[in-house]
Amino acid sequence: MKKFILMTALILIDTQIGLQETGFYGSERNNPEAEENCGRVLQFFRRKQLPVFHVKHNSTNIDSPLHSSKMGNNFHPAVKPLINEPVFEKTVNCAFIGTDLETRLKRMGITNLVIAGLTIEHCISTSVRMASNLGFNVVLASDATAAFDKMGYDGNKYPADVIFHAELANLKDEFATIMDTHTLLGELDKSIE
Repeated sequence: MKKFILMTALILIDTQIGLQETGFYGSERNNPEAEENCGRVLQFFRRKQLPVFHVKHNSTNIDSPLHSSKMGNNFHPAVKPLINEPVFEKTVNCAFIGTDLETRLKRMGITNLVIAGLTIEHCISTSVRMASNLGFNVVLASDATAAFDKMGYDGNKYPADVIFHAELANLKDEFATIMDTHTLLGELDKSIE
């Protein structure tokens, strides 16, 4: 089991303060503890000296809180990267497009990814699917992500919790193992002992 943990990296995606601004993305966001849970996972990986990679979204939309000219583009205080933790910047909804993240992971012999961050209906879902398709074993920390409500093609409004749970259901088993933060850290801790 020790080999498993040594081949595991954490990918934190778009843990930026602008994703707390519900007005731009919808009228509500679920799981307000997502960033703090990302921070718990991050602290575990740091304590165990396991690889950590940060992905940052630089929106091309000047009105977006994630545009590089806005304060919302900054990392959330719970997950600010350390100087030795690589940051990959992107302008699309996938951590692997336009970055050399895949190359870096494979060069290090990493085969297992823990993914956390925001939001599940955008960059998390796309990145989890891509990671799985690239051959990585993926665990998604379910309570270290969140969703916004959405207006459907049919004119109906779908609450954030509905979007959130539907995305988790779509990713489960086919693309990722789904675990909450407490379970995930317990399983990782057992693998290290």
